[in-house]
Amino acid sequence: MTYSLKIDIYSHVLPEKFKEAFLRSGTLAATRKERIDALPTLYDMDQRFRLMDKYEGYVQVLTLNYPPVELIGDSKKSVSLAMLANDEMAELVLKYPDRFVGAVACLPMDNMDEALKETERAINDLKCRGVQIFTPTGDRPLDSPEFIPLYEKMSQYNLPLWLHPKRGKDYADYRTENRSLYDVYHCLGWPYETSVAMTRFVYSGLLEKYPNLKIITHHCGGMIPYFDRRILGFQGQEERRLGEEYKARLTRPVLDYFRMFYNDTALYGSTSGLTCAYEFFGAERLLFGTDTPHDNQLGDGLIRETINSIERMDISDSDKKKIFEDNARSLLRLPV
Repeated sequence: MTYSLKIDIYSHVLPEKFKEAFLRSGTLAATRKERIDALPTLYDMDQRFRLMDKYEGYVQVLTLNYPPVELIGDSKKSVSLAMLANDEMAELVLKYPDRFVGAVACLPMDNMDEALKETERAINDLKCRGVQIFTPTGDRPLDSPEFIPLYEKMSQYNLPLWLHPKRGKDYADYRTENRSLYDVYHCLGWPYETSVAMTRFVYSGLLEKYPNLKIITHHCGGMIPYFDRRILGFQGQEERRLGEEYKARLTRPVLDYFRMFYNDTALYGSTSGLTCAYEFFGAERLLFGTDTPHDNQLGDGLIRETINSIERMDISDSDKKKIFEDNARSLLRLPV
């Protein structure tokens, strides 16, 4: 089947003015300059369009590239950087509507009052289709009280929150070491961070309190779809330990809450992984997302392999269409 539209809901961008501001910002930027220079499709739209032209009906939703703005400067600087990035992403959507069907706002999460203001500006004025936050944020869990007003606001807007994992090389794999080796912090640490955040959203009762809160996980739900039976086994222990407090937080079976998450398909071409996620979450909770351009200079492999991995799934064409297009249209309320 030929799908008329493939909406990539997790493609990264580094708009030109924001890129220059970031590169002037200090030590963190210096450590990432070489990688940025090696990925021109992050910021060079001509090269990006040549990549996109290889795939019929392929369009993108723009999300700001790592790192989060709160790591770049102080709380005042993060506000100005977030506004700059959001302005530029919204401008790209307006300038190239046939390429970019929406943008996702970044927020200065080290300044929650300003983050809430920027959420309102980005959604109401810039027409962003949601917001992106990182886990952990400032080394704090996302169920911390200071972040809850954001969830209430996003629940009211009925637009999704993109959940991006974050862990640095200085997060050692063992207590006897001072850094992570062999890219474990990234390859395995990031899916772990996603899984922990999802678990905190569930057991804290946030999804019970805000059932309309829509969260999109990066990399297809982290570890959760593959360890559902292990989660179920430990649920009984948690319920016995907390007693009435547990029942007050959660009124439904725990796996029902985990199935409330939406998830991108950025598993780098793994059909078996996607099939496992499909069986756990269902077709309505999977959205085509590639993590492009983070594979090579052109970013070609991630798009090609993600498309192929979905097409190889032993599911109906109507479910594949939901993953490629329909779910994004509905969740992001896209006008396309």
